[in-house]
Amino acid sequence: MQSPVHPPAWVESPYIRSLLAGGLAGTSVDLSLYPIDTLKTRLQSSAGFAASGGFKGVYRGVGSAVVGSAPGAALFFVTYDGVKRFFAAREQARTLRTADGRKYKGQGSGGVLGNEALGHMLAASLGEVAACAVRVPTEVVKQRAQALQHPSSLSALTHILSLRHTHGLATVWAELYRGWGITIMREVPFTVIQFPLWEALRSWRRQQRGDGIVSGTDSAVLGAASGAVAAGFTTPLDVLKTRMMLSREKVGAGALMARILRENGPSAFFAGIGPRIFWISAGGAIFLGSYQWASNVLGGAA
Repeated sequence: MQSPVHPPAWVESPYIRSLLAGGLAGTSVDLSLYPIDTLKTRLQSSAGFAASGGFKGVYRGVGSAVVGSAPGAALFFVTYDGVKRFFAAREQARTLRTADGRKYKGQGSGGVLGNEALGHMLAASLGEVAACAVRVPTEVVKQRAQALQHPSSLSALTHILSLRHTHGLATVWAELYRGWGITIMREVPFTVIQFPLWEALRSWRRQQRGDGIVSGTDSAVLGAASGAVAAGFTTPLDVLKTRMMLSREKVGAGALMARILRENGPSAFFAGIGPRIFWISAGGAIFLGSYQWASNVLGGAA
């Protein structure tokens, strides 16, 4: 049985545990499943799978993933766990006041503070917004290398940075954060599905085990299931995000959606759904399994 251990003094802070466990989880999943991510990107590219590289060079652009994985995932879990702890503390205080017979002036049992699933949705949404500060530039650079628009992540990044001399710093910023809005539109619905489902499955597993502990293996299986469900529902948003990031000119989400429907039909919004579900299901197992394992080892037992 996996159980939490006494952590060193320097990791007693729950925020440090979230930072370290999240960083490990992000790096593990992105590096291990990078080839599948490359194939998914090429399937969704408007240039076509073969023209974007096919099965060749599936680790092209991996440098950006190495640099961005740990800080992006760490930011997510620091925010996610922090918001969860905040609402848990508020709910505990409400419960104590109710038990004491004093009137509670707040959300009540029907609001966010009284609804665990809504609290998890809000925590996951805020976590994704924080993580996208790192994730979006990483995705832009990575996907342009994956689709053979540039020979490497460094080349893609250098090209974007060079725009400062001809177009100004604002253009560089806009290019690095190309697709920010659609990424948020994709990630927030995804996490609103995945994380409350994962948390509910973890609660069920704690009851099944009887010891209140969820192991890394347990979390991996539950993470795979919740990730697969969320991936299937959000594939159209992922296609839109990929097309926007690969576009050689800036284009709005509405105009791009209309173009895809006109040129490729509705089925284009489900391009790459197989690799995406497989990739995110496996990614959910690695990501949430390694996070749970690291959290348990560090004494968190989240």
